[in-house]
Amino acid sequence: MRLEGSNIVITGAARGLGLAMASDLAAQGARIGLIDLDADALENARNSLPGHQHHAVTANVSDEGEVESAFEQLDQALGGIDALINNAGITRDGLLVKARDGQIESRMSLKQWQQVIDVNLTGVFLCGREAATLMIKGKRPGVIINISSISRAGNFGQSNYSAAKAGVVAMTVTWAAELARYGIRCATISPGFTRTELVAAMPEKAINRITDQIPAERLAEPEEMAATARFILENDYINGRDFAVDGGLRL
Repeated sequence: MRLEGSNIVITGAARGLGLAMASDLAAQGARIGLIDLDADALENARNSLPGHQHHAVTANVSDEGEVESAFEQLDQALGGIDALINNAGITRDGLLVKARDGQIESRMSLKQWQQVIDVNLTGVFLCGREAATLMIKGKRPGVIINISSISRAGNFGQSNYSAAKAGVVAMTVTWAAELARYGIRCATISPGFTRTELVAAMPEKAINRITDQIPAERLAEPEEMAATARFILENDYINGRDFAVDGGLRL
């Protein structure tokens, strides 16, 4: 796919990986449609992008009506959608069951489980379905990139997050097979520990413990994930594959 002049929608675009990918792709001449819940941060992000004609819409990706409205607005504002990067996600970490001396201290609540599934799995489904619908209606070949995680293989304290991210990879493989007839490619990126605002706010000792486990001996930079997204978008023979960008770490 040629990036210059293309129209790319990114969810969770107000900060972190979403903003890094938006900035990188806008610098290549793409027009960006940004989706996020934080209206103020979203507008600041839009104004920070190089180039012009970028558009931002506030929406909750786990709400079907809001997703349909957001994509309709961006489809009209941009003049069609060529690619989607499903990046929006949250964490609500906790042990399945925590006990001491046979006494239960805490359990992962259904609310913790459902919030993560709603955003990280259902949100990906809703946005992917809407993007594919508009691409097919508009007879535009396109690309859907879903952001998973190395936690897709399971990670301590992340039953909800790991299940959602594994589901994202499985959906991507399914979509690649189903949508290829319409010229739509799908892929996932599974980042390792990346220097986002959330990670940077962690205590230095915690960051050091993480980096000690990574063969590359450092955190990833958001720009490295953006470069991976650009590679997938530009290589028209990539389809149905997951790209683990983790510095060699295996969970």
